[in-house]
Amino acid sequence: MAMRFEERLSDRDGWSIGDGCSAARVLDLLSTKTVFLMVRELFYGTTRFDDFVERAGVSAPAASRALKQLKAAHVAETVTYHAPGSRAREEYRLTGAGKDLLPVFLALMQWGDTHLQDGRPPLVFVEADTGRELRVRVTPDTVRESTSDDIEIRVNPAWRGGPTSR
Repeated sequence: MAMRFEERLSDRDGWSIGDGCSAARVLDLLSTKTVFLMVRELFYGTTRFDDFVERAGVSAPAASRALKQLKAAHVAETVTYHAPGSRAREEYRLTGAGKDLLPVFLALMQWGDTHLQDGRPPLVFVEADTGRELRVRVTPDTVRESTSDDIEIRVNPAWRGGPTSR
């Protein structure tokens, strides 16, 4: 079943939003697997460049391009830090706009868990305080929204693998 259009939009040939389509713009932003993996790592708490490269399994130039793209879109930002005895370095963090990608990220993961993992994904996302599994749903705007700080990531006991050690 498809969504319904209000009456004035029902003639699909009579209107166009052209380049204004938000879905197309999001896909332009998250246009590569590497960009999406950088977003994943930001949600997982990765902050240092070398860790992005290693954890996402991508080359340093690819990670650099993806992080620059996320910075340009104001999804990620850099913050300077000083480790004792070393020079100043930068780490990456999600901005408010980046944090707002949480439902998008979780919805894509949830779809993949259901349709590409035979219902046995490697990880489950649960509410940290209660342990209840989180699901993305389309609902009226009356339910309290969880933030990334409310979420704990666990190994799914039904998964046939197990996290690999490095």
